[in-house]
Amino acid sequence: MTRRLDLLQGTLDLMVLQTLETMGPLHGYGVARRIEQVSHDAILLNQGTIYAALVRLQQRGLIRAAWGSSENNRRAKFYSITRSGKKRLRDDATNFERLAAVIGRLFATAGGRGR
Repeated sequence: MTRRLDLLQGTLDLMVLQTLETMGPLHGYGVARRIEQVSHDAILLNQGTIYAALVRLQQRGLIRAAWGSSENNRRAKFYSITRSGKKRLRDDATNFERLAAVIGRLFATAGGRGR
């Protein structure tokens, strides 16, 4: 069984942008399931969490929404990444990778993982 992870602030937005960049337009449920699938269920998202992120990203102009039909022929809002969202994704991914490298070096110099 995989232990669930707590998300750091801002990481959900980064994961949503990356999911939309990789998968193309998806409805909110599809975005959440994709993140859970890629995380091997270490991250489980409830509807309130994913839809709050989608609204926040849409209000910032980083994603756009259009109505369409889901795979089970239900009306759903499909989200796609905008040009501004792609730029934000590149910038945030670079910052995240730099931060992860610094933390990795700190743990390595401490001789362990801070336990």
